[in-house]
Parts: sequence; C-alpha cells; structure tokens
Amino acid sequence: MFKQILTLLRGQAFEVEQQFLDKNAIPLLAQQIRDASAAVQSARRAVAVAVAQNEQEVLQHKAALGRIADLETRVVAALNKGDERLAREGADAISWLEAEAAASEKAQARFHTSIDRMKSTVRAAEARLRELHRGERIARATEQTQKLDRSAPTSGLSTIVEAEETLLRLRSRQQDIDTTADALREMDAGTDPSAIVEKLARAGCGAPLGPDADSVLARLRARMNHAA
Repeated sequence: MFKQILTLLRGQAFEVEQQFLDKNAIPLLAQQIRDASAAVQSARRAVAVAVAQNEQEVLQHKAALGRIADLETRVVAALNKGDERLAREGADAISWLEAEAAASEKAQARFHTSIDRMKSTVRAAEARLRELHRGERIARATEQTQKLDRSAPTSGLSTIVEAEETLLRLRSRQQDIDTTADALREMDAGTDPSAIVEKLARAGCGAPLGPDADSVLARLRARMNHAA
C-alpha cells in the first residue's frame, strides 16, 4: 500500500510539473534560447582564439625557418674558414630550431583540424539557433491566436460584434441627420421667395438674374460684329 501511495504521489508530481511546463512553455523556451545563444557566442570566441593562436604559431614557424637559413649560411662560412668548433655550435642551434619547426608544423596541423571541427560545430549550432528563433516567433503568434479563440465566446469576437453594431448605429444616426438636413433645406427653399425666383430663372421663366455663359457669348459676338 505504501509503495502504491508513493507511486501515486510521483505521478501527481509529474502531472503538476508537466502542467507548469506547459503553462510556461514560451518563457521557458525564450530563456533556453538565450542560454543557447550565449553558449554559441562563447564557442565563436573560442574559435577566434584558436585561429589567433594558430596564426601566431605560423609566424613563429616562419621566423624559425628564417633563423635556420641564416645559421646554415653562417655555419658554411665557418667551415670554409676551418673553424670546426664554431661550426658545431651553429649546427647544434640549427638542429634545435629544426626540432622546434617540426613541432610547430605538427601543432599547426592539429590546430587546423581542431579549428575546422569547431567551425563546423558552431555553424551547425548557429543554424539550429536560427531555427529555434523562428520557432519561438511562430509559437508566440500561435499562442496569441489561440488566446483569441479561447476568449471569443466571452470577450474576444463578441467585442468585435459589439463594435460592429455600434458602428452600424452611428452610420444610421448620421444618415438620419443628413436626411433631416436635406429635408430642412428643401423646406426652406420652398418657402423662401428669393429661392423660388432663382429656381424659376434657372428654368428659363423670366429674365435671368445674372449673366450666364450664353449671354456672355452673345455680348462678345455682338462686339466682334460691331468692330468688323
């Protein structure tokens, strides 16, 4: 019985843990991506340090080869002079430099192998990190959409419906105001003698109230005929 109780407690703890992880999945994902980004940046710096060290090794190797060439020339000169002791000292120095140069070549080979491997690892990690960033953006957008779906029956889409109804009432009220204003203007025009006179004049009933295009053209034609 006690064993079953422990198993049940472990099961409940697991469910609570899973619920917590599900509820906080996006913040957890964001922090994990930040941690991964920091790790990738550290790896990039490590690669840069390795490249710099290899370049330093290359420079030292070139310097050793230059010293060997110089010493060989001097040892040959000592041999030509018959100075065996000095020539041997030069030969000892050359042998030591050649050993250093050989060790440097092996170190460079190891550096090249390690650097290539590290660069490959960093590139793969960067590609996975970019994919994680894209996934996070999609997850955040999906979460917001799902929140809208969950809240639609109460406060989401119902609010949109209410806003549409308010807009419809507003447009209807504005239309009523415009219609009323037009009717008032029509009524005012029907009782205003000046407006009636203007209306009759426009219809050609009686003399026009002011110059129009036809009268202007007639006047100009008459002026032209008189001048001719």
